[in-house]
Amino acid sequence: MSLIERVRGRFARPPEPVRAALDVEAEERALAWGERVDGGWTVATSRGLRVVPADSGETSTLLAWHEIGTARWSAAGAGGTFVVTPLVEVEPGVQARQAPQRHVLREAGGLPGVLRTRVDRTVVTSQRHPLPTGGGVLLVARRVPGQAAREWTVVFDDDADRDDPVARQVARDRLAAAVDADDPSR
Repeated sequence: MSLIERVRGRFARPPEPVRAALDVEAEERALAWGERVDGGWTVATSRGLRVVPADSGETSTLLAWHEIGTARWSAAGAGGTFVVTPLVEVEPGVQARQAPQRHVLREAGGLPGVLRTRVDRTVVTSQRHPLPTGGGVLLVARRVPGQAAREWTVVFDDDADRDDPVARQVARDRLAAAVDADDPSR
């Protein structure tokens, strides 16, 4: 992408379907967008990753930045593919990975960089620990909009470990130690 294209993209207004899908009451604004192969849009907003369908009769969906576990980008010309893995809270303090979402883009614009920056900003720290069952657990401290305190969560590598009492106890102990050692000034 040339310098002129980057400058032009920075000052461009989002397409009308993207502007119409934003939550004006929540002061949501479009930061970057990419045209989807299916005709809709994938949009990085101030609140999260929004999918705007091609059919104006369908409602757009929003995945908050702190609910994204991973996002992988594979470029292909001016477009490419994002594979985003959302997280869902299955019980207090425990999240599970949902099925990955594919976003195939005809035109990506500045979306890859904005998405990475926004997701990275939510993660304060993460720690991986082995479990006695052979799996592992990821402890993550995130910044959640509207909350003063960080939110610590546990994500098991294997959902079956969530039901194992020994694995759960190890995860609880590791989480308690991480929270006790947390320095909120960072």
